[in-house]
Order: sequence, then structure tokens, then C-alpha cells
Amino acid sequence: MKIYNTMTRQKEEFVPLVPGKVGIYACGPTVYNFFHIGNARPFIVFDVLRRYFRHLGYQVTFVQNFTDIDDKLIRRANEEGTTVPEIAEKYIKEYYTDAEGLGIEKADVHPRATRHIGEIISMIRKLEEKGYAYRVDSGDVYFDTQAFSGYGKLSGQNLEDREAGARIEVDDVKKNPMDFALWKAQKPGEPAWNSPWGMGRPGWHIECSAMSTKYLGDTFDIHCGGVDLIFPHHENEIAQSECATGKPFARYWMHNGHINVDNRKMSKSLGNFLLVRDISKEFDLEVVRMFMLSAHYRSPINYSHDLLVQAQNALDRMYTARNNAVFAREHAKDKPMSEEEQAFAERSKAAIKAFDDAMGDDLNTADAIGVIFEYIRDMNTVLADANDPSLAAFDTALGTLTCMTDVLGLLRREADTVPAEIKELVDERTRAKKEKDYARADELRQKVLEMGYVIEDTPKGAKVKKA
Repeated sequence: MKIYNTMTRQKEEFVPLVPGKVGIYACGPTVYNFFHIGNARPFIVFDVLRRYFRHLGYQVTFVQNFTDIDDKLIRRANEEGTTVPEIAEKYIKEYYTDAEGLGIEKADVHPRATRHIGEIISMIRKLEEKGYAYRVDSGDVYFDTQAFSGYGKLSGQNLEDREAGARIEVDDVKKNPMDFALWKAQKPGEPAWNSPWGMGRPGWHIECSAMSTKYLGDTFDIHCGGVDLIFPHHENEIAQSECATGKPFARYWMHNGHINVDNRKMSKSLGNFLLVRDISKEFDLEVVRMFMLSAHYRSPINYSHDLLVQAQNALDRMYTARNNAVFAREHAKDKPMSEEEQAFAERSKAAIKAFDDAMGDDLNTADAIGVIFEYIRDMNTVLADANDPSLAAFDTALGTLTCMTDVLGLLRREADTVPAEIKELVDERTRAKKEKDYARADELRQKVLEMGYVIEDTPKGAKVKKA
């Protein structure tokens, strides 16, 4: 598999640190609100990355954090007249609800910042002992960016360029404008923990360094996140981690592109700030997943209502092909494959290879979806036009389709199962038609409709589905 590594700015062949195993750290949400459409993109993309590595046979350890102490949580708690832990618990629960709708599997570990204060303090102390961190009179502790010669290597800019182009908060207590907080002294009314520097709480960046190294080791395979996190968050993670451990941090860096809404940058002031929870009121969230995967993850993507409708139509075509095959399979005979079906079986193997080639080229889900639709056209032709297809042909088609869609986390809904009593009524209607008792056939069709199902007559017999 080749991955575009943000650190080297080129595609590289993925070579795991430990053969057969992959350690992945993905930056998770700050849990002060429902997550928005921009958050959804990395959650979906890197869920697919994990699934693809499993498809390739790797043992994957996937870690995604929850930031449960932050200025935003403190403000939200004050606004709602509650506590920071209650806000965090509420929105972690809501995260799982929306993530499940999007088909995002739970991480192997979902660490929370507040449950790793000991590890955070330990890392800050190491940095202080090595001369990379300093305390100021207020009790805050800062990282000294000029003490780390590699600062800026991920974003590709040196410290002077960053200082010239950055909007830096005025703070006379810092040695350098780009220095960042590792520990924040307690302010009135804020949650705090005891530390060598007094009561306080961790800075944002240090939590990811402490938790990723705890669960994946000082050096691990892949670190993921949105392109907006390259600087300063990921740059700061590299600096503090490598200075604390003396070892390289992540070996590959993957970043997804920005998302716009109706061709404009998403912002509350423009009124185009979309929560996934709000979108779910109109669309099944699997449609959002389909939309996200229809573009390459590193490309900018534009969200619009019309594009989501297109994604829904595409997903419906996938479901229709799958469901039709499941229905027709029930009537297939267990017999040897014909020559045409054997050729189809070979093309099925070729389809999986083409799918793997697309996914292996820096997780190109857009091309992979194209492979799936090409396969569906072939599958429909073979199964619909062939004379009495064999059970093996259906199993080949469904197995191949499922192999590919499982990697993308699509077609998660089971094919509609028709109750036995409905099937009996449909069979009775078929017999009535053969006996030319059309009044009885119409009566049975209406009865089935009243029970919530529609009968569709096809050249291969009656097909039934939910109304």
C-alpha cells in the first residue's frame, strides 16, 4: 500500500514498524457539542483506512481520543449551568450515536484527556528536565519551540516564517511568540488537578502526545487528522513527543482535505455550519458516508444538498443490485457453473484486484467506488440475462460485492427479509394466476399491500418488497 506522507510530501510504500501489525492514532472530537460535517470527514476516512488494513490481513490497533477538558467545554458548562464532566459525558454519548449512523466503528481505545493526567504530567516533567519546557510566574508551563531544531518540519515552514505569518496571541510571559502551553494554571471556577506547578489543567497539544505514546509506543505507524491540524497541533505534538522520548514520533502522517458548504468555507457567521445530527433529519447517514468517499480524501470537497441527493441515488443503485441478487438467489438451483458464469467468476477476482489497486493507491475511495459500479453492471447482466443462473453464480456475485463494500463500510443494512406468511400469500397468488383466477389474485395482492408489502411481477416470477 502506498500512502501520501505529509511529512515527506510524497507517496511512500507503507512498511509497518512491526510486520503484520499497524498502530494508528486519529485525532478525535472535542466533546462540547454535536460534531459537524467537517468533523465527519476524518472520522469516516480513517475508519476506512482501518478497515482496509484489516482487509489486507493486518492486526490493527486504532486509537482515537476524546478531548474532554478544554476552554470550549468550560464555556459550554458555564452556559448550561452544569459541570465540565457532565458536558463531556453528554457529548461523548452523542458522538457514538452519530458515529454509529455514519458506520464508524468504535476505536480499540478511546482515551480521554482527564483520565491521563498522570501521563501528561510525567511527559511535561521530562520536557522540563531536558530543558525544553519552562514555567512562568503565573504557574503556566510552556514548550520552548526554539530549543527544538526540527520545529516546522511537518508544515514545511521554519520558525521565522511561521512567526511572520501567524496570528499570535500577545503574551509577554513567553520566551518566544510561537511557544505553546503544556500546562495551564487554574483560573477561578475552572476544573483543575494537582501538579508540580500547582493546580491546573493540561494544554490541548500535550494530551495527544501522552495518550498516543501510551497506547502505541514512543514511535508508531500512522497519525491521522484534518489538514487544519497540521499546524499548530500536529507540529506541536511532534516537537514535545520527540523531545520527551528522544525518538521519532509517527512514521506516516495522513491528512484529509477541507470541506466547504455550498462552495463557501463553513462557518457559523455564514449560516452554513452543518451538524451531522441536523443532516440526519433528512438523510440516512450512510448517504453522508457515500458522499464523503466519492472524492479522494486529500482533495477539498464541497457539500451541497444536491450532491447529497446524488450520493443517495448512487447508494440506492448499490442496494437495489444487492437486494435483487439476494431475492433471486432464493430461486437459484445448486448446479455447476456455466462457461459464462465461470468467466464471470474470473472477472469477479479481477474486480477485487482492481478495487485493491485503487485503495492501495493512497486510499483512493473514489476510484474504488467506480470499480464497484462497473462490477454491478457486469453482475446485473450475468444474473438478469443468463438462462437460470446457478446458486454459485449468485454466491460469487454477492461475495465479491460484499468484500468490497465492507471495506468502505457501505451496504450495512440487511436485505429486506419477507415474512413467511407474506411469501405464502404471494405463492397462493401465483397459483391463482396460473389457474386464471384473477379476482382471487387481485384480492391477494391487495391483502399483501395492506400488510405493508408490494408485489412486482417480473419475467422470473413475483418479487415482493416493503411498500
